[in-house]
Formats: sequence, structure tokens, C-alpha cells
Amino acid sequence: MAAVVARHKHFTEDYRSKESKYVVRDYSSSEVQDVRYEYRTEKNIQKVVQKKIPEKYIRESSMIRGPKFLVRLKSHTVFENTPIKLFCTVEGYPTPHVKWFKDDLLLDLSSGKYFVESSVGIHSLTIMKCGIDDTAMYTAVASNSHGQASSQASIIVKRLKEEEKSSPYSWTSYQYAILPEIKYTKINITFLETFNVTFGKEEDCVTLACKMTISPNLANLQPDALWYRDEHLLKESKWAKMESGGGVAKLTLTHLAKDDEGLYTLRMVTKGGDAVHSAYVFVEDGPPPVPLAPGAPMDIKIHDANRDYVIVSWKPPNTTTEGPIIGYFVDRCEVGTENWTQCNDSPIKICKYPVPGLFEGHSYYFRVRAVNSHGISRPSRVSEPIAALDPTEFERLHAMRLGGKLDVVTYHDDLEAEGKAPEAPSNVYASETDRTYVVLSWSAPAYHGKAPMWYYIEKCQVGSGSWQRVNTKVPVRSPRYGVFDLNEGKEYLFRVLSANMYGTSEPSEPTKPIKTQELRGVPSAPGQVVATRETDTSVLIQWAPPKEPNNLIGYYIDSCVKGSKDWDSANHKPNKKTKFVVHGLKTGETYVFRVQAINELGLSEESQESAPLSVRAALKLPSAPYDIALLYCDGESMVLNWKRPAHSGGAEVTDYYIDRCNVAKKAWKEVNVPPIKERLYKVPNLTPGSVYQFRVYGANVVGLGNASTSSPPFKCEAWTMPEPGPPYDLSFIEIRDDSLVVEWKPPVYTGASAVTGYYVDMCKKGTETWTTANAAAVDHCYLKVKGLQTGSFYVFRVRAENAQGTGKPSVPSDRVCAKTLPGSQEIKCGVDEQTGDIYLSFESCQMAEISKFVWKKSYQEITDFSKGLAIKTSGSNSTLLFKNPDKEDVGTFSVAVTHTDGVSASYKITAEELAKMLTLSYDIRNPIIPLKTELAYKILERGRVRFWLQAEAISSAVTYKFFANNKELVNCEQTKMSHDVATGTIEMVLDHFTEDSEGTYAVQIQDGRGKAQSSLVLIGDAFKAALAEAEYQRREYIRVKEGPHFSQFLSVHVGDDASVSIICKVANLKKESAFHWFKNDVEVIPEVPADLGSGVCKLLLSQFSKKDVGVYKATISDDRGQDVSQVDISGKVFDNIINDLTRVAGASAADLVIHCTSEGIMLQCSMKYYTEEMKITWAHKDSKITASERMRVSGTPAMATLEIVEPTEKDKGVYTFEIKDSEKTNTRHLELSGQVYDNAYAEFQRLKAEAYAEKNRGKVVGGLPDVVTIMEKKTLSLTCTVCGDPKPQVTWSKNDQEVEPGDQYVISLDSGKFASLTIKGVTLEDSGKFTMAVLNKYGGESVDIVVSVYKHGDRIPEIKPSPTPKRIMPPTMPIVIPTAAKPASAPAAAPAKSPAPAQAPKSPAPSRSVRSPTPSRRK
Repeated sequence: MAAVVARHKHFTEDYRSKESKYVVRDYSSSEVQDVRYEYRTEKNIQKVVQKKIPEKYIRESSMIRGPKFLVRLKSHTVFENTPIKLFCTVEGYPTPHVKWFKDDLLLDLSSGKYFVESSVGIHSLTIMKCGIDDTAMYTAVASNSHGQASSQASIIVKRLKEEEKSSPYSWTSYQYAILPEIKYTKINITFLETFNVTFGKEEDCVTLACKMTISPNLANLQPDALWYRDEHLLKESKWAKMESGGGVAKLTLTHLAKDDEGLYTLRMVTKGGDAVHSAYVFVEDGPPPVPLAPGAPMDIKIHDANRDYVIVSWKPPNTTTEGPIIGYFVDRCEVGTENWTQCNDSPIKICKYPVPGLFEGHSYYFRVRAVNSHGISRPSRVSEPIAALDPTEFERLHAMRLGGKLDVVTYHDDLEAEGKAPEAPSNVYASETDRTYVVLSWSAPAYHGKAPMWYYIEKCQVGSGSWQRVNTKVPVRSPRYGVFDLNEGKEYLFRVLSANMYGTSEPSEPTKPIKTQELRGVPSAPGQVVATRETDTSVLIQWAPPKEPNNLIGYYIDSCVKGSKDWDSANHKPNKKTKFVVHGLKTGETYVFRVQAINELGLSEESQESAPLSVRAALKLPSAPYDIALLYCDGESMVLNWKRPAHSGGAEVTDYYIDRCNVAKKAWKEVNVPPIKERLYKVPNLTPGSVYQFRVYGANVVGLGNASTSSPPFKCEAWTMPEPGPPYDLSFIEIRDDSLVVEWKPPVYTGASAVTGYYVDMCKKGTETWTTANAAAVDHCYLKVKGLQTGSFYVFRVRAENAQGTGKPSVPSDRVCAKTLPGSQEIKCGVDEQTGDIYLSFESCQMAEISKFVWKKSYQEITDFSKGLAIKTSGSNSTLLFKNPDKEDVGTFSVAVTHTDGVSASYKITAEELAKMLTLSYDIRNPIIPLKTELAYKILERGRVRFWLQAEAISSAVTYKFFANNKELVNCEQTKMSHDVATGTIEMVLDHFTEDSEGTYAVQIQDGRGKAQSSLVLIGDAFKAALAEAEYQRREYIRVKEGPHFSQFLSVHVGDDASVSIICKVANLKKESAFHWFKNDVEVIPEVPADLGSGVCKLLLSQFSKKDVGVYKATISDDRGQDVSQVDISGKVFDNIINDLTRVAGASAADLVIHCTSEGIMLQCSMKYYTEEMKITWAHKDSKITASERMRVSGTPAMATLEIVEPTEKDKGVYTFEIKDSEKTNTRHLELSGQVYDNAYAEFQRLKAEAYAEKNRGKVVGGLPDVVTIMEKKTLSLTCTVCGDPKPQVTWSKNDQEVEPGDQYVISLDSGKFASLTIKGVTLEDSGKFTMAVLNKYGGESVDIVVSVYKHGDRIPEIKPSPTPKRIMPPTMPIVIPTAAKPASAPAAAPAKSPAPAQAPKSPAPSRSVRSPTPSRRK
């Protein structure tokens, strides 16, 4: 502070004289001609700078960071005891801090005389009441980390009398006579319309506008419209368009980005002050390129712009609903092109990135994109253009005066001779450090040579002892350089060398060890979050900063409706402070909040959630009471009344405090220490004859409000006038377009006699005439005033009257407008349909959190509820119930809602209306209970009987009695009674229903005053049927509960695969339980035994047809008993099964196909199952085919067939097959004609010929054994029967060699039927295989016989026969069927692809494995 003070100790009288000149120039039209030369020099240099970089963009904010006064202080001359306010506007980054000095001494703000304010760069100093000692020179000093700036102004305070001694600055008025004549024009600005909190989305266009009145509106003194965002002055750009004039100021944000989110402030600046309005603008993320991609980064800033690199930083987006961010991509685009180039190959995780490789003199834009696991965000808003230039180049410019007004601007390089190496740089330090780079700055050596100078930078890791040159390829021209690719968390030394074409300097002094930053991670979670009420749509959130900030950037705030998990972002741009107002909330909804801290690495963990908070307006202090009135004075005390505060602050005003002041002593004292609850108080211990003033304070839960205006002076004199005192506490209810009701309280002082009536006076706004609303006095404290003019304002007062006359009027009321409140409703009167209560119901159109309904009768609050009155309130509805209505309830009832804009209504109940409602109430309360069903019965298990009925509605207080044959039954185990209020059911269960239970049953019901009765007659046949059913249920119960039984009786099931099964379920089994199936009382053993473990038993009826008709029965039994179930599959049951099978078969029926046989052409339709009981139809050319010998209708379990025997040309055409169930007919078609018919007919002829040949070929009928064993020298005779037409030829062969007949071998064929081979005197050589072949022109067959010969005396060998099949021999010539031959009468062939040859019947000869008998000797 001493240094600051020292800076301003050089203010001499010469300086003050010059400053006074500037004061004169600010407020007069004269110009100062003698401008300092150095100003002109600076201007000339700036012109050269502009010529040096035409069409190049340089980011101003990155080059100028020190404080700068945009609006400087202005000097003022004021009179004593008047206020004064000094204004200035300061710009800088970081935001400068301003201190105020008076005559070079720091102002003491604790004295309370000076008030300092600061908002959005605007700083002010206010002196509420100037004194002579306030005449001084005032200085505002703005400073930040980049420097400081100051602005000064003088304040001259004058007395009204000229003879007063002059001030230390009075010399200014003599030297400049114009100064005392300075006059100020006070311009007042009043906002008519302002912009509210605004919600937008990226890429939207938003306009903020304010309409205002300017008084006086002078063309040459129009106010300046300054727009700020978060205390930073906005300038016209492509993103922000500004308009001002004609009483309107507009700011249009043409293309919203999250950079635009913030608190926007409009400041209308005039000579005499300013008018300010602020509101927040929220910018939501736009739709992402891919779902769940992150939002765009924001606030792109460029740091350390140099010849070939810049450092780009940004702020991360909020990721409330998206996944965490993996990293970022930085893009660049050269100005004048549209080609964006990605600067980094892989995502970087921190929000700062050095971009090298720029071209000197080129300008660039930059943008950033965020990446998460779902995709890449939309790009951020592009940065301002930045030029890759040496920022110190223009520091080498020099202005030289050649004479007169001619200046020459040149470089310092041009002033010195060549041929000398530069000196070493100095003061090398790190202006910025990061994890992987350091930005070095140094002071250039004093150098004025013409040869270009550059620098070399060397680094040395601490402890290594070796220096490495950093920039070996690129010369450094500016005294600032970024050293990249350093190791994280390591210490380095740096030094710099100067060089030119003549040599290199010595190295500079090394820097102190510089340590690169370590990755410290994201901040820790913020501390406790506290939510407090702000408005009815916003909440103020405050929280504790994180314990580990780690280069904190700001905070994101999220909100969530209590009970849900849907979190919403409250802000989309980091908030730097530890408090934030969340807007756009739903009134009355309950929310919780959380906060996340962010730094360049990302977002912290979420804080703990705040306590739930309901969104309502914040509570405030009440306003001051007013209109203190004196109601009575007895000479030692006064009775006071006052009006309640106009604004309660959102909470009930519960306490009042009174101060009094003896006017003569001018000292205020407290009247009451304990608070006063009512607005009527007797102030005791007053001095008779003294004059007093009073003031009142109101208090609510927030605290004590401001004091009221002091009352008029009241003299403490006893009231003795005969007329009554003034009424008090006037109020209004039922305000309508043409009427209202005035209420008041009677006077405290009644006068010489009792009050007999009241008069109400009223005065319309704009007049001073009081008129009496009622011609005759009313004897109650209310009056409905009619005939008012809609929309007009009125003031009322009330006067009390007694026998002696009319007394003082009350204090006039507040003005009231005769206009119905929008949304107002009237009281509804009716009778409750459920309870019979008469009710008055009212729905309020306004409600505050502390609002209450006040019901009155004859405008007196209802407080006695002993006669059956009750009030029920729910939300905005309140109902007055008359539980015991009677004739005393005739009258006017009213209701008012507190803490609203006068919501109220009334209803008058007349005697006639009350009589009607009483009748309706009695009918409702004493009804004949309506019954939905009369008394009925139902048989339950165990043979119990339930007698029941159902009423339309019953209450829990219902009573009932059951009677049997006029005898009341009691509620016990045998006759158990119950009821259900929800369903209106009343029942009695009779446990034992026997022959003695015949008779009449009745029930009597009473519910409140309502009654009902019902009866049931159970005699004769009705009783016998009920008794039989009860006995059956009793037996069933015993059967099911005491032994094995069927839980599901036998039933037939047809499966989708056309299977038919009989299924049942059994229960209550044990290990010994046995299950059996029967058909027509004959036991059936199923292929799969019953599965008693699962309880499901199944009997499969394969290929179901008429053969399965019968009575099926199943039994389950053990030592506890037996249960039987049966089903009769016949008649309707059989038909239903066939129908179900037909349905399955029809759905699976394939297309018709052709299959030829030896007898004709067969049409086939394959399906899951077929039986002749199904309803099928074959048709030819739409004509139904009748089964015959020529048209054979048949089938197999897998198909239905139609065989056309010996087809002719007439059989050509379309054939149709139909299969019909009870619901659907399935149809298939086939056209038998053309080539299809020709192919089928040819196949038929071929098969017919083969069948004819098969029938007539040569065959061995039987008689030959397979194996023969015989002793040698015996005779062997092999004989068999053969057939064929024509008669076949027979040949014999041995071991495949034909046997020639001779003495040993005799071959014979008798009658063409009996063939034999006789071997005489068999020898061992005759052992072998003999073959007999039978053949005619249609073919034949051969048979093998094995002969084994053994010697006499040897054991007969055991030879096991190995049967060999007959070998068919094909025809020797083409088959020709004789024309006279009849068709083969073989039975219909099976539906195979080709019929197999018919097998010859076996011969009745003995088995071929036995020995042949020894032939007898010839005689």
C-alpha cells in the first residue's frame, strides 16, 4: 500500500492545473491546442503498425491484459450538503481490482460516509452528504497481475455564502472562469419492458430487448447502451448485433453457442448516472451428431501467440446424461479458406494444447471437438482469428523528430552500425508452465545493429549437468519461446543466447530450477450443497468449494425432481462462483441438486445431493405497517390501531412492536417488549396533556421489518364527547364489477350511549366528494355497496351513530378497484349424495403457501363447531359441512382466502331452499337399502350351503339378522355370518344341510337408518335338488380329501400330429397306489405305463378309427380306497374326435400326386392321418365321384387315394379332393390331361404288362429242401411242383454245370407240373450244389439244393441250412398280352412306388432242412 501511495505523491500544482484544463475541456466546447508531443509520437507509431500488418488479425485480448479505463472519472463542483457520485468503467483481464484515494490517501470506507460499488466493470464512489472537507483530488487505481492504471477527478464543495473561506482548490475558479458555470443535465431513464431469463439452444437466434423512457429526451445527449456478459463488455461482432435508439436497446445473439451463456446486463449510461437491468441467458446443447455424443467444448482461448505456435485452451462440456469424455481434437483453419485440419492424431485428455507448425504471418481460426465412447461432439464455436507473428516486433519501432512537425518512424536496428555480435539476454523466467511444456520469456539485450538478431535456447535437466540446444532448426526472433516435449514433474534449467551473423553471445544466467507440472487429476467433489428459495421458479444453490481444487475452472450444477433419476443440467457453461441461481423450475415441485467441479482434466465426482426443496418464493421481511389511528384516550393511555403491512414477505406477520415519542422531548422509546399479536393496543403510562407520536414495526419468521411512518401527533386528553369514536379495521370482500362488501369493527369508544348503527361513506378517485352509501344506518358491521362503476377506484370510511349523534369517521380505507378478480368463482351449495350433509363449497383461483380459508356467517367468523358444522380444506378447495342441519342455518355465509388479491364469495341460504335440502338429506341418510341381488343359495364343498345377497352399498356399521322358519339364527360355527363392505355382500354359511333344513330363510339388514329385507323359500322339489347337490358335494369332498383320486377326469385329446390320447390326472398318491386302464371292462395294457410320479396318465389310441369305439375306464386305488373315471367314446364324442382329426389332416394335406398301378392310375393326397370315417369327397370335372369297381376310393393311414381302373379318354380332366371339418373345407386340385395323362397311361400299361408276366412265368411251387444228407450208394430223389403258362421247361445243374440225364441221373416232368431228379447210387462225388431252373417265355426262377453224401458207418454230419432266395429270371422276349386275355384280377396294389413281384405260396412239403426219406425198393 505504501508503494501505491508513493506513486501518487507527485501531484504538484502544475499537474493540478493541467488536470483542471482537462476538466474544463470535458464540459466545454473549447479545445486544448497544445497537445503533448509524446501522444503524437505514439499515434505515428500506431500508423506504422497498421501498415505493417494489413489484413492480418491479432487477438486484442491476448495482447492487452493490463487495466484500461474506458470511461474516466469526471470532475465536479457541488454545494455543501448535497450528494455526489463518481463513475468510471475499467477493462482488463483478469478483472482489475479498483481502490479509491483521496488526496493520495486510501479512503477509509468503514466511516460510513463513502459508499463504493462495483458491477460488470462499472465502479462508483458515492458521498451521500458533501462537506467542505470533501474538497479534494480523488483517484481510482485499477490493478491486476499485468499492471495498473489510474484516473483522477476533483470535487469542489462550495458554501452558499460567498464570504466563506475558499477551499484548497478554489484557485481553479479564478484561473478558469468557465468552471463555476458548468451545468449538468440530469437524464432519467425508466425501463418500461425488460428481458427476462431466457432459455435457448445452440444455433438458435435470441434477441434481448429493453424499452424505456428517457426524460428529457435530448437529441444531442442520448444515453450510451453498454451490454455486458458476466461483467465483460460486449462488442459488436458477427455473434452479437446491437441496436439502440428510439427508446429501445436490443442485443441479438445471431448464432447461439454455449459461450453465450451467462448473466447479461444492459447499462444505459448518461452524464448523471445510469440505469441497469440484468437477466441470465441459458444455452442448451444442440442435437449431437450421434446419439449420446458429448456436448461441444466452449470458451476457446489463444495464449502466447508467436511466429510458429500458439497455445489453445478451452472448457469442457457438462456430461450429465452422456458418457465420460475420452479426450479432445483441436482443429485449425487458415483465414480465407474453409479447410479445417485436425492438429492432434489421438484425443488429448486435458483442456489445453500447444499447436506448433504455424506459418509466420498467416492467421488462423481454431475449434475443439470432444470425444466419448459414443462418438464425437459438434465443434465448438471458432476462436477469433489469431496471427502467427512476433508480438514484440513493434517494440523495436522508434519515432524520430526531424524538425517542425515532421516525424520519421524507423526500427532501432537502423540506427547503429554493423559488425558486432549482440550481448547476452537477461532476466530469463518461465511465464507459463504445464505438464509437458514451459513458455520462457526474457529481456532482450540492448541491440541496435542492422543485422538481424535471433536467439538460441538451451535446457538442462537438473542433475544431468549437460546442456542441450532446443531450437536447432528454427531461429527465434522474439524474446519468448515455448519449449515442448518435456517430462512431466521434472526440474529443468534454461538459458538463452543471442546471435547474429557476426557471432553468438555468451549464455544468459540460467533460470532457477523450473519444475513441470504433474498430473494432479480432477478436483475433489464439492462440499455440502445448500438450496434456498429464490422465486417461485428459481432456487439459489450454494456449496463449499472442493478441498483439492487442482486448477479449478468452475462448476456444473444439476437438478432432479425428487423421486426420479432424470438429472438435468442447470448450466451449460462453467460457473466460477460457489453459488448459482437455477431457473426454469416448476412451482410447487420438489427438487434435489448436486454440483460437479471441473478443471482442464475434466469433471469431478458429483457432490452429495442437497436436501429436497419445494420451489416457492423466498421469505422476506414484511413491509412497514401504516395508517396509525387513535381509537380512544382516557387521559393516561391511548388505544391505537394500524393497518397490517401491504406485503407480508411470504410469511404470516405475527408480531408487532410500538415506539412512542413525546414530541416535546423528541426521544423515541419502546412501548412493548413482548410482541403484540393483534393490531389493537392500549399504550399505558402516558403524561396527560402531552403530545405523542407513534410508529409500529411488523415481524414474521424472517425478522423485523421497517418501521412505519410516524403517526400524526396525538394529544393525551380524555375523550368525553357524547358521540361514539371512529370504527376501525376496514376491509373488503366479494369485490365484483359493480359491487363489494365493506367490513369493519365497532368503535372502542361508544360515547354516552350504545352504538345504534353505521353509515358508510365513499369517495371515487378523482373527486373529493364523499357520499353516503346507505340512506338508513345498518346495525351490523358490514354493508354490501352496489352501483359501482366497473374499473373505477374508490375509498371508503365508516361512521358510528348513537342516540346523541354521529361520531368521528374512521381512517379512510385503502383504495379499491371495482373489478372482478380474473378466475373468481362463486360458492356452490348442495347435498352430499353419500352422507346427506348439506355443504357450501368454494374453489379459490389464487393460493399462497400460507393462505387460509375463513368462513363466516352474517360476516362473523365461524368459531363454534359444536352444532355439527365442519370445515374441510384440500388444496385450493374448502367446504363448509352442515352435519346436523336445521332451520337455524338460514342466512348469509361467506368465505375469504387470506394472502390473496381479495379472493372471496358469499351465498345466502333461504328458508325455502333449506327445506328442500333437508328433505333430500333425510332421504339420503335414511334410504331403503337397494339390493343388487335377492337372497340366494349356493352349494359349497362338504355339502355346506351359502345363503347370500348383495346390496348396492353398505357401510362398516351395517347390522343384519338371518332367520330360518321364523327362528333367528346366531352367528356360530354351524351358521357362520359375514359381510364385505367393498362388494356389499352379506352371507351366512350353513355347515349341516339336512332334511331338517327345509323351510323359509330370511335376512333383515340395517345400515344407519336404512333397512332392507329379503327371503328365500326352499321346500318341495327345490329343496330336494339342493339336498341332493349338497350330499354329492359331501361325498366328493370325502373322496378327494381321504384317498387317491382323480384331480382331472378322463378326457380325449387330439394332438397336432393327429394322435388321439385319453388323459387324466391323479392326486393324493402313495407308493402302493395302482393305476389300471380298461376298455369295455377288459383291462388294457398300454405300451407306456402310467407316470404316477407326475400324476399325468395317458393312453394312446394309435390310428384312431371305428375299432376304438367303446367305454374306457381308469382306476386308481390303494389301501385307502379307489377312485374311478370313465369316458364313452361313441356317438357325439366319436364324431368330435373324427372332426378334430379331420381338421388336423386337412391343414396338413399335400398337393395331389399321380401313382400308377397295374390296374390303373391312382391319385394320392398325403396328410398326417387318414381314416375312412373322415368326410372326404372326390370329384371329376366338378361332378362327385361315387365309389365303384372302376373308381376305387380308398386310402392308408398316411394318405387318401382314388384309383381309376383301366382308364380311358373319358377319364381325362380336373380332379378335386375335398376334406371337410365342422369349420373349414380344405381343397386340392389336379388336372389329368395332356402330357400328364399320356405319361401316366404309359406307366399304367407298363405295369400291367409286368403284372401279366409275373402271373404266367415259370415258378417253383414247393417240395424241394434246402439241404439233403444221404449215405453213399443210396438213391436220392429230388421232386417238386412247378407251374407256368405256357408250360415251363425244367433244367437241372450241379455246381453250375447242367446235369445230363443218364443211368445215374434220371430227369422227369410229369403232366407239366411234377419235376424230379433221381440220382442212383450216390457217391461222395455227388456232394455239392444242385440247381433247378423253371423257365417259359414270360420268365422263371431257379432254386438251389445242397447235397451232402457220407460213408456208411460215419456219423451223420450236422449241416445247418442256409436258406437262399429264389432267383427270378426275366422274360426271354417282349411281353405281349393276348387281346383275349382278361385283366389280372389281383387285389389292389399297396401305395408303393412300384409293386413288388408276387411271392409264390409256400409248398406244403416238409421243411427243407430235414433229411430226405430213403426211396423204397422197386417191385
